[in-house]
Amino acid sequence: MAAAAALGGLAGYDVLQRRRSVLRNFPVVGHFRYLLEAFGPELRQYIVTSNNEERPFSRDQRRWIGASSEGRNNVFGFGTDDEMESVETLAIIKHSPFPAPEPKDGELGAAPEYAIRCAKTLGAAHGRTHAFRPRSVVNISGMSYGALSPVAIEALNRGAEIAGCLQNTGEGGLSPFHRSGGELVFQVGTGYFGCRGDDGRFSLEHLQESIAKGPVRAIEIKLSQGAKPGLGGLLPGRKVTPEIAACRGVEVGKDCVSPPAHSAFSDVDGLIEFVEMIAAGTGLPVGIKSAVGEGSFWRELTERMAATGGGPDSVTIDGGEGGTGAAPLSFSDHVSLPFKIGFAQVYATFARAGLAEDTVFIGSGRLGFPDSSLFAFALGCDMVSVGREAMMAIGCIQAQRCHTGRCPTGVATQNKWLMRGLDPDINSHRAANYLLALRSEILALSRSCGVPHPALVTADHIQIVSERFGLTPLREVFGYEPEWPFVPGESRSEEWLAAAA
Repeated sequence: MAAAAALGGLAGYDVLQRRRSVLRNFPVVGHFRYLLEAFGPELRQYIVTSNNEERPFSRDQRRWIGASSEGRNNVFGFGTDDEMESVETLAIIKHSPFPAPEPKDGELGAAPEYAIRCAKTLGAAHGRTHAFRPRSVVNISGMSYGALSPVAIEALNRGAEIAGCLQNTGEGGLSPFHRSGGELVFQVGTGYFGCRGDDGRFSLEHLQESIAKGPVRAIEIKLSQGAKPGLGGLLPGRKVTPEIAACRGVEVGKDCVSPPAHSAFSDVDGLIEFVEMIAAGTGLPVGIKSAVGEGSFWRELTERMAATGGGPDSVTIDGGEGGTGAAPLSFSDHVSLPFKIGFAQVYATFARAGLAEDTVFIGSGRLGFPDSSLFAFALGCDMVSVGREAMMAIGCIQAQRCHTGRCPTGVATQNKWLMRGLDPDINSHRAANYLLALRSEILALSRSCGVPHPALVTADHIQIVSERFGLTPLREVFGYEPEWPFVPGESRSEEWLAAAA
């Protein structure tokens, strides 16, 4: 009887507490997960996997996100778990013997805000009415309401407000849960959810109505995503609740289809015209998001942009390793280039056309860790977007059930009981803590390279360990010319220093 009473008391506590969604959704038995996690290092000495074997995110990576999001100590003891003499993927950051000094109070990057503004003004090159300089170089990637639960969307949006960053709505439209304080990027997908007319085609009037409902700072046209480029998507009718239907502009209970391609345009000139129409109708900067496949599209895009003077203000490159969407294995494993290769090809195309400094480049695809982000900045990114890492910050445990509707932590589900476990009050602060920790460590890495801002990190700051222990500069690996992404001391660094002052 005493044991039963103790278990009953524990179950009651688990159901009422709000810090851990797993315990709230699975009282008593959920403790076994955390118990096994606590003894994980000892168990893995003898059985199962090492800290770096699990994918897509290793145990070490998940532990770093969890500790950062909860404001706990996120450093690791007793040296690295990595094989430092491996020549397959090892990238070494070249630290300077004269690191840049830590910023003082009131300066850019000073604690506790760790505010690292973008080095470029989004929309300035094309004279957009509402051009602006993003307050954060780290922002939240596009994840739709419908794919994520309403409480997850709210937690991320409130976290974005605290951290002073942007949240991308994803292609599911702008929901009430996106309007919790954080600034937004409205994504226009192939289904035109939230900006479609009665015929299902794009409607500028409906787009204007949607962005008037919330603090939308920019528009992003999604051409494809890393998880399933060129495939489209489907939200089954059983998941199309009245709230989701109202947000997307579709019928309740009917399958919600995202076609593989846009109906508003079908070639590069049409894309540029579409960008300019939206920019003229909203005054907002307009960008594109795409995974990287054939190179001819990017060459033609830069040629037509140079010829017409129009085109996207930003380019988000999503790596083939990225994406939260459910996809066939053949697509997730074999379609579209990994981020580093794909981004380098696109950046080189814009640089050769003389358009790189007029375009804001955003990286996406497993970049939610300081070293990965710094690599992206070295290749020419101006900002990075995080998706699955932000999900883990608010409780995701990489159960990989996102597509089933049975996410045990309430992040990627519409099940009311499972959603109940995720408290947006607590998890908004977890999201913000993670974003602040990521920005802080990116800034620390930049200073170790001798520069005060990640936008001043170049391809010369990183080298790759090659065969027979040779060191190959990143610039040489990706064929970057000496002036790419820029030469410190020229335009961008002067602009940044002026902004910092």
